[in-house]
Amino acid sequence: MCGICGQLRFDNKSVLKKTISLMSEKIKKRGPDDEGSFIDKNLGFGHRRLSIIDLSNHAHQPMVDEKLGLTLVFNGTIYNYLQLRNELIKKGYNFFSNSDTEVIIKSYHFWGVACLEKFDGMFALAIWSGNELFIARDRMGIKPLYYTLDDKKFSFASNTQALLTQNIDTSISHKALNLQLSFHGVVPAPDTIINGIKKFKPAHFMLIKNGKIKEQKYWHPTAKRTQLSEEENLEKTEELLIKAVEKRMGASDVDIGVLLSGGLDSSMIVGILDKLGHKNINTFSIGFENIGSEVGSEFEYSDLIVDKFKTNHQKIIIPNSDVLKRLPEAVENMAEPMVAQDAVAFYLLSEKVAKNTKVVLSGQGADEAFCGYFWYPQMHNATGDEVTRFSNHYIDREFSEYKQTINDKYVSKNYASEFLSEEFSGDNCDEFIDKVLLLDITKLVVDDPVKRVDNMTMSFGLEARVPFMDYKLVEHALSMPFDLKAKGGSKYPLQKIARGLIPDAIIDRKKGYFPMPALKYVRGEFLDFMVDILKSSKCINRGIYNQKFIDKLIANPDNYMTALRGSRLWHLALLEFWLQTNNI
Repeated sequence: MCGICGQLRFDNKSVLKKTISLMSEKIKKRGPDDEGSFIDKNLGFGHRRLSIIDLSNHAHQPMVDEKLGLTLVFNGTIYNYLQLRNELIKKGYNFFSNSDTEVIIKSYHFWGVACLEKFDGMFALAIWSGNELFIARDRMGIKPLYYTLDDKKFSFASNTQALLTQNIDTSISHKALNLQLSFHGVVPAPDTIINGIKKFKPAHFMLIKNGKIKEQKYWHPTAKRTQLSEEENLEKTEELLIKAVEKRMGASDVDIGVLLSGGLDSSMIVGILDKLGHKNINTFSIGFENIGSEVGSEFEYSDLIVDKFKTNHQKIIIPNSDVLKRLPEAVENMAEPMVAQDAVAFYLLSEKVAKNTKVVLSGQGADEAFCGYFWYPQMHNATGDEVTRFSNHYIDREFSEYKQTINDKYVSKNYASEFLSEEFSGDNCDEFIDKVLLLDITKLVVDDPVKRVDNMTMSFGLEARVPFMDYKLVEHALSMPFDLKAKGGSKYPLQKIARGLIPDAIIDRKKGYFPMPALKYVRGEFLDFMVDILKSSKCINRGIYNQKFIDKLIANPDNYMTALRGSRLWHLALLEFWLQTNNI
């Protein structure tokens, strides 16, 4: 919904207005409708607003509640804000706006940090009480939040670019580099590729007072079985999914559209909206040029949904020449280097969609929650220790190859294996595959599809809402047996619910992926572009990559694909290009 930033100093110095202005300038694309700042001696807040709930000036941020002595900056949407508002009115609170922003302030005043357990939504927020700073991020990490910390100050913002305006350590993290090139661009919180910038953990809050910091997790999902039958599991899945879509439609004072890929998930969203009585639904699809046998669009399937539900549809076709021309813009808007080929697709799609609406629903999270990817059964059926079972079907490059790819000075140890060992050591799951799904839905999905969709859409002041990542739906999905979710191949509960709701051709089709062939099968101008980056003096002088190994990739890019069918060459080029784009 917005962009936020701020700084709290520990050295008795006042926050400079220029400091907040510099950070605020770097988040302005997230909130084109309004801007504001607040400085209280050693505390400063900045805000850029995308007006979605209460479009009036009463919802201006930073929001100051003088009566309660609280000031707030907030990015996101609280879907149950009207229920909480009514509850707080009964407790004696008076409201000066109709916004979910003010509901957060009153909720924090009444319940303290326990208000987080009341909130149903996506958010990153900061509240100043005059002597204590409260920071929090939503359960699923849908809204981003980064920070820097030293002995003099704590600074935070919705993207890394805002924090790069400050004097921070911009050296490359050896740990994050290993994770970045192992988990296809995912660096789980709290790390980022830059040593001086950390990522606020999802489902956590911080209290900062007198230079002392308390950090705590407030949501503890598990993957423990229930006693529900198959029929009961399916009924509950359908009930929770319908509620997830309904609440995301209700919390808005502007029109909402749907990003329609032609796959099961986004098609179901349209079908559910129609079932709920929504007509004249706005839908948007994007397609690219084919590369050989690799098809660049899913229009064949999205057209079926458009025809069935008579949506107001826009079909957007992007030639490869435009993809390459606009690629630097997309990278410039990435808070972190994102290698997924559809990041650029979402950027170009969002530009078009933002001209028509401010809010869209998207299908991210369904594959992670309901076992939609081909590697889940592979891991489930594999033998060996848990780290090996996961790594053989997910890791982009074995550590032995990683050591060939990266120069020795950047290689410390196998952080990816260490991370997996720690994640799989917990006892909050019944089976190994449950550990995989819990890891995916709470850590990996946060810093892959969710992060890139938020980044790319908010680059044009467009808010994406993701019903399949509703935390109640996720909790239920985690409790379901793997054999039920993977029955018949994948996503059985969703396929069962979809039958009769949307055309069978979409339910029975082969699993598709948001296509961007030119960044998967690298050749022509795209290959030249990547060669220029990887052979540039900046890349060579930085010294991250072993140039002899780079030569092998350039000579035969199609021979170096990852376990998840991505281009290793693109992964390396994107990281280096992101560093150059941000003058690191």
